[in-house]
Amino acid sequence: MARVTLTVVSTDLEAEMLCGELREHGIECSYEKTNPAAGLGMYGVGQAGPTAVLVEEDQLDEARKLLPDSQ
Repeated sequence: MARVTLTVVSTDLEAEMLCGELREHGIECSYEKTNPAAGLGMYGVGQAGPTAVLVEEDQLDEARKLLPDSQ
């Protein structure tokens, strides 16, 4: 099954927190930078910048229900 983008968050920390919540509900999750150069000057290489949260395509609808209202 293909991985699809659930949402894009600002940092790896936000992505990891969201993935933790999703995993608690049985949804497999990973994340990747959408623009690695965007956060180079802020917190160090690789920690800041747009980060796509990815889920399995067949779990996308279930994962969307778990997103915070602000997403």
